[in-house]
Amino acid sequence: MNFTEIKPANASLEQYRIKNAEARWNLKSDDLEKISIDENMAVRSNLGAISVNTGEFTGRSPKDRFIVEDELTKDAVWWSNINIKFDANKFDALHSKMGSFLEGKRLYVRDVYACADPRYKMKIRVITELPWSNMFANNMFLRPTAEELKDFEPEWVIINAPSFMANPETDGTRQHNFAILSFTEKMILAGGTGYTGEIKKGIFSALNFILPHQKNVLSMHCSANVGDAGDTSLFFGLSGTGKTTLSADPNRKLIGDDEHGWTEDNTIFNFEGGCYAKVIDLSEEKEPDIFKAIKPGALLENVTFKGDSNEVDFEDSTITENTRVSYPIDHINNIQVPSLANNPTNIFFLTCDAYGVLPPISKLTPGQAAFHFISGYTAKVAGTEAGITEPQVAFSACFGAPFMPLHPTRYADMLSEKMQKANVNVWLVNTGWSGGGYGVGSRMKLKYTRAMITAALNNELDTVEFTKHEIFGLMMPNTCPNVPDEILNPKNTWENKVDYDKTANELAVKFNANFEKFADNASEEILAGAPKMTAKV
Repeated sequence: MNFTEIKPANASLEQYRIKNAEARWNLKSDDLEKISIDENMAVRSNLGAISVNTGEFTGRSPKDRFIVEDELTKDAVWWSNINIKFDANKFDALHSKMGSFLEGKRLYVRDVYACADPRYKMKIRVITELPWSNMFANNMFLRPTAEELKDFEPEWVIINAPSFMANPETDGTRQHNFAILSFTEKMILAGGTGYTGEIKKGIFSALNFILPHQKNVLSMHCSANVGDAGDTSLFFGLSGTGKTTLSADPNRKLIGDDEHGWTEDNTIFNFEGGCYAKVIDLSEEKEPDIFKAIKPGALLENVTFKGDSNEVDFEDSTITENTRVSYPIDHINNIQVPSLANNPTNIFFLTCDAYGVLPPISKLTPGQAAFHFISGYTAKVAGTEAGITEPQVAFSACFGAPFMPLHPTRYADMLSEKMQKANVNVWLVNTGWSGGGYGVGSRMKLKYTRAMITAALNNELDTVEFTKHEIFGLMMPNTCPNVPDEILNPKNTWENKVDYDKTANELAVKFNANFEKFADNASEEILAGAPKMTAKV
């Protein structure tokens, strides 16, 4: 089988302790698709995209993500149950062990970079065991030109080997799978898992240390788009809150769907060159941009098909709720090129509140914005994870704690400073339940959420009256174009108002209990942004 490779001048894997490998360098996506299909690793779907199964792991494994403790990290990283220490000697030994394991194998090498702002460009070499993992890297990172590849010298290296299983007793891992970052070696080792998200989030974690700590650039787990007038919007939110969906707006140019930087000189830039969207319950009617992006060159993960056909069943969560697709950003028609823009005008914090307590949209003070950013609240509902039978709160600092090596208040302080300097409007948007919690009420209609965000973007909420939420202190608009007035105050949608107050108080208690670990580092303004209980719970 003949393929067109683009090999850099000094193309070798031996410097990474991998000897005699049959390396294939920078293959085109259609070649990687063909290999994946021919070797029975993938099937072609009815939409043209290939589909793969990532195996045992269909999501990230946060408890198995480690950072090497060394001179660069020991006093800078916020060591916690999220940022877990790994011994430098163990890393070195594991690197050698992986190199020996991959010796003589056929491997796929991809040279890419992160950060659309050329001042912060990070050159990355991704060495993968599987062809479709390499395709994922090509989709998700920024792609150099053929000319740039000729003399490509990586700054960071990822070695990705799903079939390599660590031995926890000798290798220092928790179990057989792992993702380990070394800032001294500038290397990420990922093994024992085929879930491709470990590749992209590994680099995101690295940038979340390097940019704020060394470059004074705020790194953010958010999507971003820009209007015709140059007005930029950011969308923060955890998985399932609508970050990718709501930023893919046909009336605005997409900058990026997940990871961005905010510079000292007021530039917003995308880290990536692609999108990684959830596709559970996807339809062309509700999310046309994402649906149309699923074509040759895109990679579907862990979806199923209808009957014996190759027609994707987007409603089926048999394998996982976390069904995904990755695709190059230019699969979206309306994108910002290059993927940079100016200071944001509006910031949206997205939450899926399964308790039905938070307003569908509310405006935040700077103190409330910092409080909710540090809190990073959403709720998991039944079916999303094994063992969950009723809503559970999920707090993830900065809307991305698993990827944030520094203390959360470091990112919050930078964001608060930039928000106030740019005089940006900050909104909390609940894409979750209304009329009661999960099992009683119903999920907020996407068309209403879009209408509320559009109204905020068009300054149509600037002149309306607001009501203050009596527990969370949030300012709720009394009216909004194309949205029924009665749903704007969540208490109005509950049949039993006493039950609403009780549930709202209970959620407020959870917010404040979670924030206790950050309180010592928080200002009075941030502390004032916390909810206030109206009755003893």
